[in-house]
Amino acid sequence: MTLLAFNSPFTESGCAVTGAARGVVRLSRAHRRQGRVLVGAGLALLPWLGYLAGTLPLAEAAAWVTLDGLEAVALLAAGGRLLRADARHRAPAATAAVLLLTDACIDLATAAPGRELAIAAVMAVAAELPLAALCAVVAGRRPWRGQRQRRSAGACGPVRSR
Repeated sequence: MTLLAFNSPFTESGCAVTGAARGVVRLSRAHRRQGRVLVGAGLALLPWLGYLAGTLPLAEAAAWVTLDGLEAVALLAAGGRLLRADARHRAPAATAAVLLLTDACIDLATAAPGRELAIAAVMAVAAELPLAALCAVVAGRRPWRGQRQRRSAGACGPVRSR
């Protein structure tokens, strides 16, 4: 359901947006790299979810698997849309940034002093916070020039520019 909300083929008017109706946008190397990083991070979280589910007590596992699962969905949606040059990549990127920042803060706040706190700090500094910063940059980027969404012909009426 969440993937459908992040990747809906419909515009706010309720009409489907066809690939031909979208403006042709060429991605720079930096945009492609950022999209690949986001997709890779989202995919890397999938085995981590299994590890958490198998090693944590049930109540803790439910909370952490839910949080990290939402992070994975947001990262995959943002990265996938960015790779397709879809201007709607900004909302899932912003969502991922907030979730990653929340994850880092909760990890640091709940870690026991000693080794556990050190691991939480390394994970925050090396992975979660840089990825949250990348997501914030991607979310704050202006839409590409020339990209306009048009309604498809058919049930929604004739094709016209907005």
